[in-house]
Amino acid sequence: MNRTVLFFILPAILLLIDWYVFQAVKTLSRSATESTQRTIALLYWGFTALSLLLYVVMQLIPPDSISRNTRTFLWAIIAIPYFSKIFAVLVILIDDIGRFFRWIVSLFYKPEMQEAVEDTTRTTMPSTDAITRSDFLMKTAVVVGAVPLVGFTWGIVSGAHDYRIRRIKLPLKNLPSGFHGMTIAQISDIHSGSFFNKTAVKGGVEMLLGQKPDIVFFTGDLVNSHAEEVNTYIDVFNKVKAPLGVYSTLGNHDYGKYVQWPTAQAERQNVLNVIAAHKQMGWNIMLDENKILEQNGDKIALIGVQNLGFGPAALRAGNLAKAYQGAEDYPVKLLLSHDPTHWDAEVRPQYKDIDVTFSGHTHGAQFGVEIAGVKWSPAQYFYKQWAGLYQDGDQRLYVNRGYGYIGYPGRVGILPEITIFELVKG
Repeated sequence: MNRTVLFFILPAILLLIDWYVFQAVKTLSRSATESTQRTIALLYWGFTALSLLLYVVMQLIPPDSISRNTRTFLWAIIAIPYFSKIFAVLVILIDDIGRFFRWIVSLFYKPEMQEAVEDTTRTTMPSTDAITRSDFLMKTAVVVGAVPLVGFTWGIVSGAHDYRIRRIKLPLKNLPSGFHGMTIAQISDIHSGSFFNKTAVKGGVEMLLGQKPDIVFFTGDLVNSHAEEVNTYIDVFNKVKAPLGVYSTLGNHDYGKYVQWPTAQAERQNVLNVIAAHKQMGWNIMLDENKILEQNGDKIALIGVQNLGFGPAALRAGNLAKAYQGAEDYPVKLLLSHDPTHWDAEVRPQYKDIDVTFSGHTHGAQFGVEIAGVKWSPAQYFYKQWAGLYQDGDQRLYVNRGYGYIGYPGRVGILPEITIFELVKG
């Protein structure tokens, strides 16, 4: 669709949504005083005017005139209320559909029959407190619209940096005794270009360091697209240290494929700058290679590949065959691979002696439910393995829920994760 046409059509659609939801707001407030009703209407339409003005401004100003973080937040201010209003609209539609069918009935029945039909729109509550089904649905619409509005706002204020420690035991049958009890910390998907609270980010790093892991893995997506996004956070993540080192790899966003570059060389240089940032922080970035870890006289292999995704339009930049070469004879092999689709596509069928694959990428969609054994997220409709530990025979995959966020600047239900693994002989 032509951009100019969309510029005018979208505000018209948003205004229609606002008008539709306002019918429910009026129903909810009609028992209030006239001055209160005017105040509610003024606040409602005032926020609508602000949202539409903001939309127009965002369309007109050059993209590089404000920071990416500011732009993301401004779009969130516009999108979250309208996303919530859509839920209210769905409930109001139920009432309007009912009204439509009652109108159809009125065309064929006599007035006394119409009264009988209208009586069915009342609840069984006592007559002194009677509420029509129409009123009930309108009030329900306001509540239904308010829930996602409050939830997604709280997800920005609190959920974005509500880091959680998850502890996982990994029993490995071929684990040498020298590695029994070794602890691994994994973080993934930092997306430094999205952060808005440096103090909170530091708090997450301090939580990780408080676990005193023997080794740390980072499984990709240091930035959203541009290498310079991490510059102001290098002094935060360079504090991540461990006795056996910090090992990292690249994720799909680290290649800058989601923005336009003036030249292919500029795009390539951006990737080199991301790699340089890993090294500047003291992290050992693994680009289709392996490292032999030694402890108490025993050795295991750590393998790291560049991004290898196998979903629709996924980025494939790595070479597992190259990374694996030289690791064949070690009793345990651990793999860092950003995209969990790599596990089913190549690791499981072709490299059955890779014991554990550590991935990220999905973020758990930054939205879902994980309560009392109930685990749901929209991510599960796109990824077979989307959060937590998966096992097939002696092989395991762990999908980290991510440290940061992208797009929506928050998390609801699926909180940022620092995973602590303990290797045990099993």
